[in-house]
Amino acid sequence: MQRTDYCAQITKQDIGRTATVMGWIQRSRDLGGLTFVDLRDSSGIMQVVFPGDDSSLAAVHTLGREDVVTVTGTVAARDTVNINPDMITGEVELRAEKLVILNRARTPPFLTEGTGEDTTEETRLRFRYVDLRRERMQRNLRLRHQVFKMIRDFFDKQGFIEIETPLLTKSTPEGARDFLVPSRVEPGKFYALPQSPQLFKQLLMIGGIDRYFQLAKCFRDEDLRSDRQPEFTQLDLEIAFPRGKEEIISLLEAMFGQLFRCILDIQLPQRFPCLSYHEAIARYGSDKPDLRFGMEIKDISHLVQGCGYRIFTDTLATGGKVLGINACGCGRYSRSQIDQLQKQSLAAGAGGLLWIKIGEEISSPLIKFITTESLQEIISVFDASSGDLILIVAGEGMEPVLGSLRSMIARQEKMESDSWHFLWVTDFPLFERTEAGELTSSHHPFTSPNQQDIVMLESRPLAVLANSYDLVLNGVELGSGSIRIHSRALQERIFALLGLDKEEMEERFGFFLRALEYGAPPHGGFALGLDRCIMMMAKESSIRDVIAFPKTTTGLCPLTNAPISVTKEQLDELKLQQQNEKHKE
Repeated sequence: MQRTDYCAQITKQDIGRTATVMGWIQRSRDLGGLTFVDLRDSSGIMQVVFPGDDSSLAAVHTLGREDVVTVTGTVAARDTVNINPDMITGEVELRAEKLVILNRARTPPFLTEGTGEDTTEETRLRFRYVDLRRERMQRNLRLRHQVFKMIRDFFDKQGFIEIETPLLTKSTPEGARDFLVPSRVEPGKFYALPQSPQLFKQLLMIGGIDRYFQLAKCFRDEDLRSDRQPEFTQLDLEIAFPRGKEEIISLLEAMFGQLFRCILDIQLPQRFPCLSYHEAIARYGSDKPDLRFGMEIKDISHLVQGCGYRIFTDTLATGGKVLGINACGCGRYSRSQIDQLQKQSLAAGAGGLLWIKIGEEISSPLIKFITTESLQEIISVFDASSGDLILIVAGEGMEPVLGSLRSMIARQEKMESDSWHFLWVTDFPLFERTEAGELTSSHHPFTSPNQQDIVMLESRPLAVLANSYDLVLNGVELGSGSIRIHSRALQERIFALLGLDKEEMEERFGFFLRALEYGAPPHGGFALGLDRCIMMMAKESSIRDVIAFPKTTTGLCPLTNAPISVTKEQLDELKLQQQNEKHKE
């Protein structure tokens, strides 16, 4: 028996003809005289009706959920009272004439109807081959396919060529731990799985490839969250001789415009807004601000200067600021709710949280310390009105505290609309300090500093800005890029500031430094996290729901039980020894 039709593709126009469909039993309702079966395939569901007086179809009474069958029958119109407007095929049914059971199924661990909230994620991942049958998962994977195909078509038309870069490469410091792969033929030596194709795509530019892109597999051995996986897919691209970062930014805006228009039927603005890193921090307390709601940070230091309130006076005397946000509509918050905000601010690093509630009367712990006129000036700066709640912190570097409060309140008050707000953030610091006080790259060590800042590299490294740019969507960083260093001398200066001596530079990056001496062109690029992007387009809360076979937050695969121990023979081949065995000896 050969399939002639997919279940959900049969319509009223097919009434009267014979069709053969194949799929899984979603559910069966045995009424004795008639048996109704919902048959599901990758296209959707169709109702199949089995008459009770046909002995050749008696096996229908033995069917269970997820049994795999082939059914041949005649397409017929449903009775008017049985039309199901919620089904694509709700106006027709297949009246069975022949049934073949292709495979029996054990009782599934969960129903394939619904969204998966009826079971734990660990169970869903252990039986992923059943979970993938859900309409939700099928839809998400089709979306993933559409996004990948459209990206490939878009960049092909823009003159890019897709080139694969190695998955077994050299371990180089890029901000996260590498996954290491031992070499059998070179005992004691290791490959690393790439955290990104960064060096290879730059080598492609040196190799004369004008425009490169790749849907690249990347690997990072880092602590996981709902939007992270140890292996993930990114759109990786690089351009030789770019017209500055604007050319790369314009390309990505055009790509997203096409994706959202063609896949989601959403028209994005032709150009996305742009903020500098310092402006984003100053206004929103985050380098990836969510623009779907307001609550911008205001500096009220000038209004409380000399007010006599000791906390404000001490803060301003030591170079700090007094900052606040207007939590619009939150003036109804109880004292216990404000206490929760206080705990959040303390956890984020503030010394305390002050507030002004605006109602029929104004209530605030500040009333006893500042004048009525100063209080009204503060309310005016925040454009606050009755029903609002102003939150104030004092100190140095308090913007992120208000940024975390801003996000917390937005979630509680459901201020996050279904709109799409893209944002470019540029001019990041080139360096930052580690907890140990050492310089580290804010992006990666191949990012070019802004041309005018190069003179400050050794004298004021923390003041140097990077020629980099991040893309943010609704408060989520989708990806980042930069114009790269194409001079060996400048690259060595950056490495030296990061604490690498000449020997370490040669050991880790000698091949790349030599390449820069052979006519490296100016170049720049971008890396976009596709799993995270598709997660947001699918309106999912975890990237695990847009990846066919993901890992858990602990990096485990419940389906295959990976990672697992390997045999002593395998370790011996690699000249490796488990630590506990070594201790036994």
